[in-house]
Amino acid sequence: MGAGVKCVITGSNIKALGRAIHSLSRIGEELYFEPLDDGLCLRSVNSSRSAYACFNFTPLFFHSFEVSGGSCQCKIYMKSVVSVFRSLPSLEKTVEKCLISLNTNSSRLVIQLFCKYGVTKTHNLSYQDCESLQAVYNPNTCPNVLRAPARLLSDAVVHFPLTLAEVTLMASPCGKVTLKNYVEDEVDPSKAMLTELSLSREEFLVYQLKKQSQITFCLREFRGLLGFAESSGLPISIHFDSAGCPAVFSVDDTVLEVHFVLATLSDTDHASQSQSQRVALPQSDDDFLGDDLDYMIAMETTLAGTSSPPPSPTFNSRPPPSPIQEEQAIYSECEDEAEREVPGTPPNKKFRSLFFGSVIQSSGQAAQEVLAEDSDG
Repeated sequence: MGAGVKCVITGSNIKALGRAIHSLSRIGEELYFEPLDDGLCLRSVNSSRSAYACFNFTPLFFHSFEVSGGSCQCKIYMKSVVSVFRSLPSLEKTVEKCLISLNTNSSRLVIQLFCKYGVTKTHNLSYQDCESLQAVYNPNTCPNVLRAPARLLSDAVVHFPLTLAEVTLMASPCGKVTLKNYVEDEVDPSKAMLTELSLSREEFLVYQLKKQSQITFCLREFRGLLGFAESSGLPISIHFDSAGCPAVFSVDDTVLEVHFVLATLSDTDHASQSQSQRVALPQSDDDFLGDDLDYMIAMETTLAGTSSPPPSPTFNSRPPPSPIQEEQAIYSECEDEAEREVPGTPPNKKFRSLFFGSVIQSSGQAAQEVLAEDSDG
């Protein structure tokens, strides 16, 4: 008898699982599925190793959760899983129970949706065995910590166009956080649209800064986490250091823990630092270049106590989007991104790879090491 897992999700947790899948689809093209004794772990990483996301669901999240046999890890084509949970409003209205089962003897991940009026939808998804996708990081060692309601951050980024690739966050110990769109150095500022807004420390649940910092990270992945956190009513914690060091965005509750780790744009001042932090990892023949991933983060701090902040003076309250508007926004953005991106293309900016020492094979080119600077552009 092979290893496997059988879990049942009911009620609003079905939609929460669907939102988690959609958030992970912003990161990579493969979903890593790993059942553990203490819950289910869903992970993804992008092709350039500059973004990693992990959802840990505890057994309390499920109506029932059973793991049999030894360990089993697999990866599944992301679009196949997204198609199962494609319509989030429909999940909430029609699906009463979701059964997920995997047995290594059958080589299929089965997802069954038990809907109203006795309708059952069964999806048999093929998967590939793999090693566990692991990333080593410790957000509690970060010198800077911000924690804010997801609605506050969502109201902030709504002012930026969906086509915007990166956003810059500037935070100061004096009590001011500024968000602005990132503009390339070679772009004439007079020909670019500049958007900038500021938030005061009173609007944050936690405002713990040991030094002034400015980081630039990808907005698309951050929007994915915002959508999940806002729908769940959970605040987002941001652990970060200086430019070039990965930033950790986290959401946690009694039944789940979420981490998004995003590379930040490197300054030339940090190039020598990145070389000194270089760690050599063995090269793998796997198509993911080794699923046991490792990267370094040097940070330091702890979370302070939390309290509810006053209503934001920066933004007026806006009504939540209707289910139709919500679904249209999700897919219009995903389609726009799909048209602009070429799968497997590393970032053409000075993003420091989270996974030091990894090697990416480019077609027609020699192996390129993903470290502090992927290109001069």
